[in-house]
Amino acid sequence: MAWREKMAWLTLVLMVLTYGLYFYLVAMTPRTSLQQLWLFGEVSLGQALIMAVASAVLAIRAGAEARRRPDERDLAISRRSTRLAYFVLMTGLIVVGVVLPLLDQGWHIVHAALLAFVLAEVLRHAVIIISYRQGWHG
Repeated sequence: MAWREKMAWLTLVLMVLTYGLYFYLVAMTPRTSLQQLWLFGEVSLGQALIMAVASAVLAIRAGAEARRRPDERDLAISRRSTRLAYFVLMTGLIVVGVVLPLLDQGWHIVHAALLAFVLAEVLRHAVIIISYRQGWHG
């Protein structure tokens, strides 16, 4: 498995688990604004710490491959995944910025924006994984 594919798997799994937990907890338990902000901080910090440790372990185990510059295939896969994720992000943010202020307020809008970011990143990493799995060359 390619180094960048491993990193995409790590990021995808961590995002699904951490933000899945966050959205589950927010949906299931009523919280004050400060409690929601604190929960978001805890989840984000936890994700960052796990990502840093796991990335370091993977980089040590990968050795030279982890330090190798991206080749043309890696760059093509990155462009493709980013381009697709961009459309999801823009659609989500248009909904958040144009539609939701007419229908709702407060944390619902914040959570919708966060969900748009998370969905875009999940899609981006899923496309990276699929592209490496299929041997996509652009």
